[in-house]
Amino acid sequence: MGIAHTRWATHGPPSDVNSHPHSDASFSVAVVHNGIVENFVSLRKALQNDGCVFKSETDSEVFPMLIAETRKKNPTMDLSSVVCAALQSVEGAFGICVVFADQPDLLIGARKGSPLLLGVGEGEFYLASDASAIIQHTKMVEYLQDFEIVVISRTGYTISSMKEHDTQTVRVPNVVKLNMTLGAIEKSGYPHFMLKEIFEQPNALRDAMRGRVLVDEGDIKLGGLSGEVLLRLTTARRIIIAACGTSFHSAQVGKYLIESLARVSVEVEYASEFRYRNPILHPTDDVLLVMSQSGETADTLAAVREAKSRGVLTLGCVNVVGSSIARAVDAGCYLHVGPEIGVASTKAFTGQCLLLAMIGLKLGKEKGVITGEKMKDLVKQLDSVPDLISKTLLESPKVYELAKSYRFASSFLYLGRGFNFPVALEGALKLKEISYIHAEGYTAAELKHGPIALIDKFMPVVVICPRNDPVFDKIRSNIEEVLCRGGSVIAVTTESDNADLEGDIDLESRCEAVLRIPVTPDWLSPLVSVIPLQLLAYHLAVLRKCDVDKPRNLAKSVTVE
Repeated sequence: MGIAHTRWATHGPPSDVNSHPHSDASFSVAVVHNGIVENFVSLRKALQNDGCVFKSETDSEVFPMLIAETRKKNPTMDLSSVVCAALQSVEGAFGICVVFADQPDLLIGARKGSPLLLGVGEGEFYLASDASAIIQHTKMVEYLQDFEIVVISRTGYTISSMKEHDTQTVRVPNVVKLNMTLGAIEKSGYPHFMLKEIFEQPNALRDAMRGRVLVDEGDIKLGGLSGEVLLRLTTARRIIIAACGTSFHSAQVGKYLIESLARVSVEVEYASEFRYRNPILHPTDDVLLVMSQSGETADTLAAVREAKSRGVLTLGCVNVVGSSIARAVDAGCYLHVGPEIGVASTKAFTGQCLLLAMIGLKLGKEKGVITGEKMKDLVKQLDSVPDLISKTLLESPKVYELAKSYRFASSFLYLGRGFNFPVALEGALKLKEISYIHAEGYTAAELKHGPIALIDKFMPVVVICPRNDPVFDKIRSNIEEVLCRGGSVIAVTTESDNADLEGDIDLESRCEAVLRIPVTPDWLSPLVSVIPLQLLAYHLAVLRKCDVDKPRNLAKSVTVE
């Protein structure tokens, strides 16, 4: 039996002294902790006044001190009750594992805000914050709810509520089987998970559409959005989408999709701000839709709780089955794109955009905005996306050669319009995340409102400009503005015969490089145009010898505020 933790630093830099496990002075108890203790300063001061000596700079060290002090004051109390009593004073989020020196056959876990699950194997048990950590050992898991504590011995386990622990209320076991394979979380011959997941996107999206995109019927079937839920969604006057990071960018794509397909007002919010700005919400008119790959994002989960407290219908679009957000929302749909291991999200972005497109189509049909043959045509277009992505992935060798020319660039600018504006933001984020090159994304229309001052021969500008874009002529003018100031343009555009038509610029000769994507309906363009940007970020990161799958300072799931 043992405990360990790969730490993402919140208080105190990464170092031996700050690493887990932490223990009390007499080494009677040891703890690993995922989360953040918001009142650790006051707790630490109180414990120091009681004679406790701290060795680290972390907030996590208060846990063993609190537990040891509680046990000292309550020598006859059973250890699970000791842990519960100690945790009552902790404010913030935690998933913890506790062991005691004099009880080598006992392991205690507890959660509040941070994910924690119990793996049930054959004659063995595991506690983990994510299923991918234990899938090689067992597929049978128990998801701990907030304010639950699990007591594990070598012969079994019990789960009960920390709030009602004095009554020893033990809940009935609810073991579920993971819908995940070990192969899904292995590299399968790829040098990095990120590259594997980029190339998995065609099949991942086919899986996400299976049973949902009904081409022959010209319909969309979303089991999680039906009956009363679908009725409330259809009659809503406003849909609010809350998300963070890459999910925020897919939410922005969703705004364009749902407004254009269903003609309903959509607002996109940073989940981190939604909770604290006292938003105006109308229970009968509003619906909150949250996006999260992991389903454990702390800010997004808080947004759900805020909306539910106001009587607003909450819907979730998450990838991880059984995650905290999936359990907290009133209804929703899973992405079904398979596990995503690389910290930089790729197939989750396209999976979220795809799901939002399906929601837009379903709403459009229910509201009577899309009818008959038009619906059949749009569903058929949606069904073609995986094949379009497969064609785009053939550009990878060309993107690699292009990356060689820009590996020493210090900053990039990304421009897009309409549906592709959020793609520009996402492309810039990918570059920052894994190559550590500064990058900014803008709508191309804002070029003259400030960013153009940055343009010189050392500033690469990535312009997403499909030739069938309704505002292609406007974007073409933006490209001219960059070129005449000596800027280096990388154009992401659709296949063409390269002919100059009515004064059109010759992208091949005027731009530094052109990355081709297949002709794609403009409303589905983000699912395809993002692929070259993912590849560019990946190849630049590899050439710069960065740790692609584990970029510095980042975590796959942000489970603290």
